[in-house]
Amino acid sequence: MMASDGADKFSAVFPNSIEIKVNLIMTESSAASSTPAAEPQPLGDLFKPRSIAVIGASRTPGKVGYEILVNLKNSGYEGVIVPVNPTAKEVLGMKCYGDLAEYGQPIDLSVIVVPTKAVKDAIEMSARAGAKAAVVITAGFKEVGYEGAELEKEIADICRSNNMRLMGPNCIGLINTHHKMNATFASSFPPAGGISIISQSGALCVAILDLAVSKKMGLGKIVSFGNKADLNEVDFLQAFVSDSDTKVVACYLESITEGDEFLRIAEQVASVKPVVILKVGTTSAGAKAASSHTGSLAGADMAYGAAFKRVGVIRAENIEALFDYALALAMQPLPKGKRVVIITNAGGPGIMAADAVENLGLKMAVTSEETKASLRKVLPPTAAFGNPVDVIGDADPDRYMAAFERVQEDPATDAIIVVVTPQNMTKPLELARKLAAAHKGKKPLLAAFLGGAGVAAACDELMRVGIPNYPSPDRAVRALEAMCDYAAWRNRPPRLVTRFPVNHRRVERLINWQVRSGNKQMGEVEAKEILRAYDFTILPGHLARNANEAVEAAERIGYPVVLKICSPDIVHKSDFGGVRLNLANAEQVRDAFDLMMLRVGRRAPNATIRGGFVEKMGQRGREIILGMTRDPQFGPMLMFGLGGIFVEVMKDVTFHLAPVTAEEAMQMLKSTRSYALLKGARGQAPVDLEAIASALQRISQLATDYPQIAELDINPFIVGEVGMTPYAADARMTLSNVESPNE
Repeated sequence: MMASDGADKFSAVFPNSIEIKVNLIMTESSAASSTPAAEPQPLGDLFKPRSIAVIGASRTPGKVGYEILVNLKNSGYEGVIVPVNPTAKEVLGMKCYGDLAEYGQPIDLSVIVVPTKAVKDAIEMSARAGAKAAVVITAGFKEVGYEGAELEKEIADICRSNNMRLMGPNCIGLINTHHKMNATFASSFPPAGGISIISQSGALCVAILDLAVSKKMGLGKIVSFGNKADLNEVDFLQAFVSDSDTKVVACYLESITEGDEFLRIAEQVASVKPVVILKVGTTSAGAKAASSHTGSLAGADMAYGAAFKRVGVIRAENIEALFDYALALAMQPLPKGKRVVIITNAGGPGIMAADAVENLGLKMAVTSEETKASLRKVLPPTAAFGNPVDVIGDADPDRYMAAFERVQEDPATDAIIVVVTPQNMTKPLELARKLAAAHKGKKPLLAAFLGGAGVAAACDELMRVGIPNYPSPDRAVRALEAMCDYAAWRNRPPRLVTRFPVNHRRVERLINWQVRSGNKQMGEVEAKEILRAYDFTILPGHLARNANEAVEAAERIGYPVVLKICSPDIVHKSDFGGVRLNLANAEQVRDAFDLMMLRVGRRAPNATIRGGFVEKMGQRGREIILGMTRDPQFGPMLMFGLGGIFVEVMKDVTFHLAPVTAEEAMQMLKSTRSYALLKGARGQAPVDLEAIASALQRISQLATDYPQIAELDINPFIVGEVGMTPYAADARMTLSNVESPNE
């Protein structure tokens, strides 16, 4: 008969509630400790410990302390396991100790599963035993409120002062398959492989493990880091840079708390191995009342997308994509280009794959005439010899291989996708084996074996031989697209950011005046003066306080002119009747001024009106919107979009982190749906793309030079054909950390 559970009697030594409850919904990192931190230690003692103490070991199946011990034994861990329970003599046939002092030997890793209020004592016990790392499974800390947060800070301080790294609290633990170590209470232990997992959610980590086991997918290191009291995503990314067992890093993240450091380390990792991240919680995170077009269009999701693109991180849209991309990147070589050949035994799935290739920006390879002639010799006359290569429905493995071997050798082929439907002659398992044998490993090969029971054995074989398989052609193509994007990033030219000569004195004078006046909103007049200092073309204009001054200004400038309301409280001038174009004489200017002041006064009675801005009417051209908003995590983000309906309705804009290179600025233009219009579509003349890219670079420099500028809009920026001087027709800026007298 099993003895009573020692964990139930922990209250004698660790007074608290009896049952340990693990909350699998992870929270954001705690604030940095005020205790001076020692130099961070390497994570070898966490991932490859020679000895593991389980403080809170239990003799009752179903208890966390029991399941962790079972997993450590069943995973084949070859180090020393030290169960700690003050009321038990043995657990699972292993001698149990009342505390680590009784054990008397140093330990490398301490896994703690005691009640919340006993964790501090367990941490101190571990430190006295020389532990270099601790994993706190127990929940009940920051995620439950102030008291828990204070306790979490205390245990983090103890760890820091003892050079001990802390994972958790509120996590499921960690796995290192290559070290035969399962220090979690999850029920699954995957085979060893090259994909390492970093997860902020313990519950999702359990699901990932179960899915990996069911798919026979090899994983390396799996960490669930919980509340991030010490170790966070940056630490684990850094640990995987030089980890030879890790070929791909796959992450599930809910928050990133060290934006600059994350970008630095993520880029360092991505430079040597792929990083795939599923980032959630972006729809409302970082939401703010933005006053500019750029600020209102930008959000946390845009910021993360721009940040990931900059540092080479591959972004997964969902959990399926996380696995799809990681598998392809771990198993296959990177493509040298975007030219894809599809081999199929069914027309419909082949067309699905071809559609996905075109829709995702890849290219259907045009194979040589020699390859097509060679295919005609080995395929039936009814086959299709172009691309897709349709070997038709009665194809056996040998016919598939005849097509595959010829396509693989064609210089126009960068990647191959083999689509298979399980017809009577197909023999999927045999085909899987022959594909593996024939694949030379120089070009990526992805498979889409469609069906269920008829292809199940073949799918297992494909996983075993290192060919990623997908349940639909479009998922295979999406995985290939991720590979192509990553390969392009790896082969990118060196980043050379242009520095333009500018008038800093003028900018500093204007910003200082704005700060002294207490106005966060910088209107058109001042914003344009700053842009002029950065060599933007600004049309002649003057601020007029009454109709007579407006006429005088128009006479000096020369007709036709534009009249615009000047008010720090009115952002969208047109909405209030605050813009009049093509005023051709003094009478029109006078009438327009008086009517504008009347209408704006009625529609915005509380607005401060400085007057009307009279400006030379510029040449017609394409309206562009350029902008910048400062993300709290990642800093200044540039925005580009085509004006009018493309921004207001279609939201066809793109973002990029500053500073940008000339190549990155041009890529911003190309990544919008409206790029074709800029190049010249349906007989329209192309616009000066280089001028737009140059303007983006100048905004980039302004944003990095002056962190006081929180938001910036140039809307519209007018650009025409090459030869026309582009100009900023309207502009505004918002400053940060300005105390307004009205607040």
